[in-house]
Amino acid sequence: MRFTRVTLFFIAFIITLGFYQLARHFLAEVEPQTFQATEEAMVDTANLLAEIVTMETRDGNPATDGLRSAFVGAHARRLNARIFEHLKKGIGMHAYLTDSKGMVIFDSDGGRREGDDFSKMRDVKLTLAGKYGARSSRENEQDSMSSVLYVAAPVGDMENPDGVLTVYKAQADVLPLVRERRRIIYLACGMIGSGILFLIAAVFLWLFRPIGRITAYARAIERGERPDKPKIGIGREVNTLARALDSMRAALEGRRYAERYIQTLTHEMKSPLAAIRGAAELMDEEMPLETRKRFLENIRAETARSERLINRLLELSAIESRTHLDGAEELDLRGIVALAIDQARPLAEAAGVVLAHTAPEAPLHLRGDAFILRAAVTNLLENAIDFTPRGSAIDIGLREAEGRAELAIRDYGAGIPEYARDKVFERFYSLRHHAAGRKGTGLGLTLVREAAELHRGSVTLESAAGGGCLAKLTLPLA
Repeated sequence: MRFTRVTLFFIAFIITLGFYQLARHFLAEVEPQTFQATEEAMVDTANLLAEIVTMETRDGNPATDGLRSAFVGAHARRLNARIFEHLKKGIGMHAYLTDSKGMVIFDSDGGRREGDDFSKMRDVKLTLAGKYGARSSRENEQDSMSSVLYVAAPVGDMENPDGVLTVYKAQADVLPLVRERRRIIYLACGMIGSGILFLIAAVFLWLFRPIGRITAYARAIERGERPDKPKIGIGREVNTLARALDSMRAALEGRRYAERYIQTLTHEMKSPLAAIRGAAELMDEEMPLETRKRFLENIRAETARSERLINRLLELSAIESRTHLDGAEELDLRGIVALAIDQARPLAEAAGVVLAHTAPEAPLHLRGDAFILRAAVTNLLENAIDFTPRGSAIDIGLREAEGRAELAIRDYGAGIPEYARDKVFERFYSLRHHAAGRKGTGLGLTLVREAAELHRGSVTLESAAGGGCLAKLTLPLA
């Protein structure tokens, strides 16, 4: 997933950089394009006014009365023109008129340029030479906001004009439009970029987050856990992957399970079968009656051991092959424990052990499989009986603790050796029984652990204070 996060970061970085460059390009073009459009309109205005002045020119002398009256009336108007978000309230354009020598004879801006020689100004000089004349100059060289755009048009003949009419407009009048266009560009790029990043994040959450859950699911299986198939949303691709992984898990587990149990059963059955075969072969020889009885007892004991081993393997296989409880029902753990005690009582009486049972008055309801839970409790009881000396007792306590049911089984045997504490729940690991002096199948506690995990519970086995062992089976209540 680290590679995925790095990839997502670079995708987001490239998109952000791309939108930054795009916005930068657009923003750089806003001001020049706006001024170009303004200049284009000023060219039309200058030529239109120049033509009006030409019509009033007599003997090569441009008339200014009509032009002066027009600008006074125009500047007296109060406008209410909304251009985008900019509200225009007055005329922002002025004009001045020169004679054929470049002397200013009219200026709409209060006449402050009248009498000045503008023959050297670019707009006037080029126009008098029969060319397109325009310029941009600052009123105050220290203030960039004081720039004024000038556009000229010839009065009279284009090649030999009688004068020059120049319209001019402060660039500051156009800046609100520039700022508005920049704001629109910022907003558009921000919204589009954010939308794309949002879609990428949504795809990441929709696709890659479920993959992370599937990865965690696979690793939990690798650790030998029994996780439920994760909820990964409605994505078709990831759900197909999850189902394929779950099917593969079931198929591989079934194959490995069968192989492991065949190998285990073969290995574990070698010892009792060899003992039975040896004792049976010796039975053909002449021997004292006591010796013959001892061999017969060995045959019976090894046969019983083989039977217990097969039964335990069948019980364990019924639990280990399940990843979750099918058809779990609501149960009262008190009844499960009572049935397990009744089942183990004959074995306890034969071993000379007393089963002391205490249970709460209130029911302990939980959801689970009655057969599996009873098998787990029975194995804990049989394990305690096998390691309890004759004439002793086993304390069986059942209670509710913090929303969970807790079954505690305490025996008064020799306890657990230090070297065996971390191994007692391993498959086929067994200690020598106190009464019989032989080892068990090594499957009983493994079965209890599997049953506890299948019910989302836990089991512990530890040395008790004052000697013996204390086994605790904890299960969540419904």
